[in-house]
Amino acid sequence: MSVSIDARGPRWSAVITTVVLATALVTSSFWVITFQAVVFAIGALRGPQFTPYAVIFKKLIKPRLKSVATSEDVRPPQFAQAVGLVFALIAVIASATGAGGVFTVAVGFALAAAFLNAAFNFCLGCEMYLLILRVRTAK
Repeated sequence: MSVSIDARGPRWSAVITTVVLATALVTSSFWVITFQAVVFAIGALRGPQFTPYAVIFKKLIKPRLKSVATSEDVRPPQFAQAVGLVFALIAVIASATGAGGVFTVAVGFALAAAFLNAAFNFCLGCEMYLLILRVRTAK
């Protein structure tokens, strides 16, 4: 049986992730992208409901929301966190080795995905998860 999470939480997290990744991109900061990689690692390994951004959502944002919470399966957002982690780790390695172009591309891809979720509620990693699931089930 799968765990369910408040579907509004990942979108909130995507807003913060967008700001953090944009900051990393503009500043080319090793430390900012490393911080985001740690957040992605927590989301990928433990679940997105355990990230610092989710804690902020639960403690400060959720109590003030008037709309009824809808729940979603945690597995697609958790997979999306793993995809974000891959791009963040590539960016961390690129930053550490002086490969600025690779850093920019890796952060840019992660930023684009986070922005899609934050602005349009379209989780690219979640859609990838569902596509992989459909392909695996069709075999």
